[in-house]
Amino acid sequence: MLKPLLLSAALLAALPSFAAEVPKVESGHIERLEQFPSRFIDARNVDVWLPAGYDGKKRYKVLYMHDGQMLYDAATTWNKQEWQVDEVLGKLIRDGKVPDTIVVGVWNSDKYRHPEYFPQKALDYVPQEARKNIIERALGGKPRADDYLRFLVQELKPAIDKKYATLTGRDDTAIMGSSMGGLISLYAISEYPDVFGAAGCVSTHWPGAGGQNAVMPLGFFNYMQAKLPDAKTHRIYMDHGDQTIDALYGVHQAFADILVREHGYDDKHFLSKAYPGTDHSEKSWAARLATPLEFLLAK
Repeated sequence: MLKPLLLSAALLAALPSFAAEVPKVESGHIERLEQFPSRFIDARNVDVWLPAGYDGKKRYKVLYMHDGQMLYDAATTWNKQEWQVDEVLGKLIRDGKVPDTIVVGVWNSDKYRHPEYFPQKALDYVPQEARKNIIERALGGKPRADDYLRFLVQELKPAIDKKYATLTGRDDTAIMGSSMGGLISLYAISEYPDVFGAAGCVSTHWPGAGGQNAVMPLGFFNYMQAKLPDAKTHRIYMDHGDQTIDALYGVHQAFADILVREHGYDDKHFLSKAYPGTDHSEKSWAARLATPLEFLLAK
């Protein structure tokens, strides 16, 4: 008689991500695109949230969000926290504060999260030796953000637009994330200004790479100076707390705010918020999620 196979916690963690439980939501419903394939990056799950009443008969705005496994259901996340996207956005839609919107939650790859979310061309604006060190030590020898964005724009978005009743234009397509996800959202709207009309950068990780905190924010700011999209046609949201790792962000965010304003962004197109007493966690981001959603998805 065969004995039952007992898996250690380490082995369970190593199981393919497609075995993960589909999140349970309090409003709307989730459709999983399991192990979505790509020519550019590793396959990964994509959890698409469809708001209550979705029937494919009318067109919806679309919000792409990074770290998709952290958005909907704390019971399925590694730290038992979530963004509460279904609860917060569902209520905003019911209350008529934002238009009907589909959320495309793109899972991170874990192993390559940092190099995929690190704005690749910002490295062109730092000294050569620092660039070499960042690539080798922080990015595992290979920047991957341009390939990640190619996946989003050339592969995932066309598939989403084909499968679901979406509004496909720039003004109805937003992108959002936290920490490194904030950086890649800013990078996405700058590299693909005709695709993304709004970017949400929550607790943006301006240091970018450990050990190079003095040089990399300047690289990001120089890149922004050169590449920020048209202030008349795009919206950018940024915020930060002041606890845990968010304590590093305030001084950099103040400089970013000046830079964005000097680029011509007014109050309709740029919002930057500070949240004293809040830390770097999904719990904190969920508590203020309504603010960026209302701003980015404004009618």
